[in-house]
Amino acid sequence: MQLVADVGGIPGKDCNGFCKYCYFRKVKEIKSFGCAHCLPNKIGCERCSKGISETQSEFKTPFEVMNEVQTAMMMNMGRRDISAYISGGGDISCYPYLETLTANLNQFSIPSVLGYTCGKGISDSEMATRLINNGVNEVSFTIFSSDPKLRRDWVKDKHPEEALKACQIFCENIKLTGAAVIIPGVNDGDVLRETCNSLEEWGAKGMLLMRFANTFNEGLILGNEPIIKGIESQPVEEFSELVKQINSEYKFRVSGTPLCDPETGGPFAIASDENEIFLQFIKPVTGEATIITSKIAEPFISKIFDKLEVDSVNVVAVEKEIACLITKEDLEKLDLSEIKQAVIIPGRSFVHQLDAERILSADGVERLVGRGPDTLSVDGELSIDMTDENVIERELEQFNDLVDAINFFGMRIVK
Repeated sequence: MQLVADVGGIPGKDCNGFCKYCYFRKVKEIKSFGCAHCLPNKIGCERCSKGISETQSEFKTPFEVMNEVQTAMMMNMGRRDISAYISGGGDISCYPYLETLTANLNQFSIPSVLGYTCGKGISDSEMATRLINNGVNEVSFTIFSSDPKLRRDWVKDKHPEEALKACQIFCENIKLTGAAVIIPGVNDGDVLRETCNSLEEWGAKGMLLMRFANTFNEGLILGNEPIIKGIESQPVEEFSELVKQINSEYKFRVSGTPLCDPETGGPFAIASDENEIFLQFIKPVTGEATIITSKIAEPFISKIFDKLEVDSVNVVAVEKEIACLITKEDLEKLDLSEIKQAVIIPGRSFVHQLDAERILSADGVERLVGRGPDTLSVDGELSIDMTDENVIERELEQFNDLVDAINFFGMRIVK
């Protein structure tokens, strides 16, 4: 069981400066979007304002972090499989007390997992050895490229050689999963393969490829598009093929986000023909509703309902490619003639209930708007550590939650 040890930190400030491709670069004033966590009659809360930009927390002291970990431990007394997942808003390798924190956790026999780090806080590669001696047994390392010059230019790493050497030390001694945001014409092609060659030689356990987002529809909802002028993101289908190709060429596990995980078939593994047998475990659909989702998810969800032979549900896609980043602007562009009287929107979407009801009833039809589950599949970022059975089990659970929402809100309309 993993307990989260959140060290705080602010992007750009607590990471030795923004990477060129950083999602949070160019963010200025944050507006309140509205979400499921807002009060019923008030648009805006911490999650959908400061929370989304991760600007609410400076780096915490080791004492504060240990206090939070110990409180979580008290709630899980008797568990012997506890580890601490160290994460934060900045780059955790820049956390000035990282070695102190891991040493303190080690005194309690709690191993540490380092969440995503670019290694920009590593000016001495031996820091990796010290962290391993402090009980760190797993690292997610955003390498971007094994070329020091590219790291210096794009990651803004002042000590790229030391960071790459630290990455190698981690690979050779503990579980390391590499990661790279793929910038077309920069770190793809031969450069990507050189990076994968290095990781494989060093002994990395996996590699996560992340598609670069540069427009509002691709997920930049903080008013900071484009992050890099003159660069077009790779089409989703081409990116998915790249993930499959790299996975076939290397011994370690490769997955991608937003698509795909070649080993588990995710996301939406249950939509595939070979997994059709598992659809028998989805509850009967008794309600009538429209599901609003993302451009990427719609074909998969539609395919599942087609296989279930459900004609009381239709799936409508917005232009946004990531469902949890849907905002009210996406809903305003929909053709309401396609929307049934009961509507299910993504659980984590950044839309307040008041806005959703107003926008989706703008044609004079008073629609009932409900929220579905937070997710309907497992992103490659998580599935890289899962088996195909794990992914299918999770998807069936989430899809049954969606059916519950359809039956609840849809049956209320039918009655």
